[in-house]
Amino acid sequence: MPTPARLHVAHALHGVFGDGERVPDVWDRGLGEEAGLAQALLGLCLRHWGRLQAFVKPQLKDPDRGVPLGTRVALAVGLAQLAWLPGVADFAAVNEAVGLAADRAIGFPPHRGLVNALLRRAAKDRDALRTALEALPARLDRSPFAEKVLAAALAPHGQARDTETLWTRLSRPPHAAFRRLAGEVPAGLEPDGAIPGCLRQAEDAPFPRAWLEAGGGMVQDRSSQALLAYAWDRTPTRILDACAAPGGKTTGLALRHPGAELWALEQQPGRAERLKRTLQQRGLKAEVVVTDAAVWLEDTPGTFDLLLLDAPCSGSGTLQKHPELPWLGDALDLPRLAALQRRLLLAAADRLAPGGLLIYAVCSWLPEEGAAHRAALLAARPDLRPAPVWPAALGAASEAEGDRTSFFRPDPLAWEGEGFQAFALTR
Repeated sequence: MPTPARLHVAHALHGVFGDGERVPDVWDRGLGEEAGLAQALLGLCLRHWGRLQAFVKPQLKDPDRGVPLGTRVALAVGLAQLAWLPGVADFAAVNEAVGLAADRAIGFPPHRGLVNALLRRAAKDRDALRTALEALPARLDRSPFAEKVLAAALAPHGQARDTETLWTRLSRPPHAAFRRLAGEVPAGLEPDGAIPGCLRQAEDAPFPRAWLEAGGGMVQDRSSQALLAYAWDRTPTRILDACAAPGGKTTGLALRHPGAELWALEQQPGRAERLKRTLQQRGLKAEVVVTDAAVWLEDTPGTFDLLLLDAPCSGSGTLQKHPELPWLGDALDLPRLAALQRRLLLAAADRLAPGGLLIYAVCSWLPEEGAAHRAALLAARPDLRPAPVWPAALGAASEAEGDRTSFFRPDPLAWEGEGFQAFALTR
């Protein structure tokens, strides 16, 4: 019987390629010491799915005949271990994959012999296997959605020819960034010189799980931390985080402006409850409102000095963190998302106090989710104007306003962090 780690990986792959579902945040819950292996293996299978399938196809008796997903998953799991996980023994990689193929729930038992034969052949020379897989074109691991995202990320910085360079960077697992909340910073975390308060994990340092579980700090991407390091000389008294869960940015706002009244909106009751608990555990106060943010913004009177709208989006800037996205993005309803973003943004602009600051953000590189909204809003609301609150280096060179920029979109080739678009406006 396959180990829990391989079973979890197989179920996650079935969710992506069989059901078109994102990998849940808790997909590896309960694995304990096996979680590291499972995470590495799933990442390899997702990041190299196209090449793994292309490697197998010419070795089949009938290459044009469809192969059941259970067989493809078992082969991908086995080949990924043989090619890129040298600590896994040959027999373990082969036998566990055969066990996945034999599992009636997630495999295809008639193909046990096929899986066994192909993997035993590959195991005879693991270096040659890795070389053969890596020699296949990297574009095999990219869907049309991924190609669109790469082009969108590179266009503002005039880097259209650097697709392969960016894809190579995004194909490596990301490095976590952290923020201290209380007490001492554990050994192994070092200051990030580019972002005030941001912490990075030193090379070969252990993941600070105990520190995080004790509430001493939190994981927060570099882009999110840089976004909240805006330069603004006002002291706000009323702040709104319009799409607040899971609470990282709400936490940042509360820590930066401790004397302000803070509202946090979240539509899903379960996520809202988790947000409340998170803020309580961190000793922070906010009025958490369970509501549809667009409706609340349109119907609730009053204005805010500082308004953050981290809108629902495609997540296309998180390809590195979520390697399943290249395979799911083509099914996204981008026009629906863009319409929701427009509605939220227009409603948020109406709630902005004179002299206040509105920050709109999406973890996406697609222009229809960022740049297009900025142009449309400035045309529709002549009382709004750009607010240059970030260092110019965090935007495209052509959009710099002296040493500042009002449009946050770092160079994707140089910036280590999620792909973000954000713009700041004032009235």
